[in-house]
Amino acid sequence: MSTAATNDVLTQWDHDHFFHASTHLGQFARREVGNRIITGASGVHITDREGRRSLDAFAGLYCVNAGYGRSEITDAIAEQAKELAYYHAYVGHGTEASITLARMVAERAPEGMNHVYFGLTGSDANETNIKLVWYYNNILGRPEKKKIIARWRGYHGSGLMTGSLTGLDLFHKKFDLPLSQVVHTEAPYYYRRADRSMSEAEFSADCAAKLEALIEREGADTIAAFIGEPVLGTGGIVPPPAGYWEAIQAVLSKHDILLIADEVVTGFGRTGSMMGSDHYGLKPDLITIAKGLTSAYAPLSGSIVSDRMWDVLVRGTDEFGVLGHGWTYSAHPIGAAAGVANLQLIDKLDLISNASDVGAYLNTAMADALGAHAKVGDIRGEGMLCAVELVEDRDDRVFFDPALKIGPRVVAAMLERNVIARAMPQGDIIGFAPPFSLTREEADTVVAATKDAVAEVLDAG
Repeated sequence: MSTAATNDVLTQWDHDHFFHASTHLGQFARREVGNRIITGASGVHITDREGRRSLDAFAGLYCVNAGYGRSEITDAIAEQAKELAYYHAYVGHGTEASITLARMVAERAPEGMNHVYFGLTGSDANETNIKLVWYYNNILGRPEKKKIIARWRGYHGSGLMTGSLTGLDLFHKKFDLPLSQVVHTEAPYYYRRADRSMSEAEFSADCAAKLEALIEREGADTIAAFIGEPVLGTGGIVPPPAGYWEAIQAVLSKHDILLIADEVVTGFGRTGSMMGSDHYGLKPDLITIAKGLTSAYAPLSGSIVSDRMWDVLVRGTDEFGVLGHGWTYSAHPIGAAAGVANLQLIDKLDLISNASDVGAYLNTAMADALGAHAKVGDIRGEGMLCAVELVEDRDDRVFFDPALKIGPRVVAAMLERNVIARAMPQGDIIGFAPPFSLTREEADTVVAATKDAVAEVLDAG
């Protein structure tokens, strides 16, 4: 069968049988939008079946941190598959890879966090976290302390509970979410603050005051935990304003509310520090990890459990028997082998330092190129994260009509220039999260494509 014929068959099968994630199903089924079949990748570039090569400035979905085509990781996966492709982690069973990786994660976690439960995705890790929080409070004799506070624009997964924690309309509407155990509070989105006269410190204090008021309305004795990303990810790539996490943690401590740091995006170097919790001074009770754990070479997630929580979990099993939680693929040895090789490679190549250095360069270059543009309202980032927010009127902070789809059009124009960025939801926000191996020259390519695409969409006519 010729390549052309194969491509035609794959396109047919794709439209007829493949249920894609986060896709407009009607447009796809009617072929109003095309597909793209990826066949290879190396470094920061991917290649599709037509031979078109694109610089992936979003690292898949913030996840290919080490870059594509790393033989150190693929060889580790192959060797593990040959030696032991699978065994479960129930009732004390483990593998060399899973035990080694647990130790490596604990060494990189904040002080006092020494126990790791492995799953497959960030969604299931956050489901695990919520179950552990509920179990913890039941063991402590606090059965009413079960509500979880999340933030608007936060992203924590697509399941029933995790989709509820997520604070984006797309993940709620027509799914009967959020569930009643979840309540939402203010997003730490300084650019979109209602009172533009506020300084960052004043806005952070206001976010903490709103959280305190919510706790008082709901009753502190009903609230178990607060979940937040160190940097808002899918909600707009928004670093926290000055003093935010200090103010929030003071409120949580006052009311004996646990802190879950969702580090699916920020964990293992994305901010330029090993963990986002260390970067911003968080002292969490649970940390959610996934994407950067294996650089997405194999599915793997985890929940890092603090010692104080662990002691209560141990007490619970002494009193009530086996902790009834597990997934068939928990601590899958192939995923664990990928994780070990990935973390070793990140250390060996000093990729976190590169993420800090080139990430800062990318953010500065983006600000230099677009900061004065009349339709660019905000350019922000941290480490190897960057976002450009487009507005109709920057002086009066007037946002575009969503029907105009300005963000998706800019991203499409960038793709024509063979650079992949992401149009973020609930705003015209262009997001960047390249692999940590990005060079300054490649960063220049990203900035040039962004500048030209913005000009094409917004300056024409």
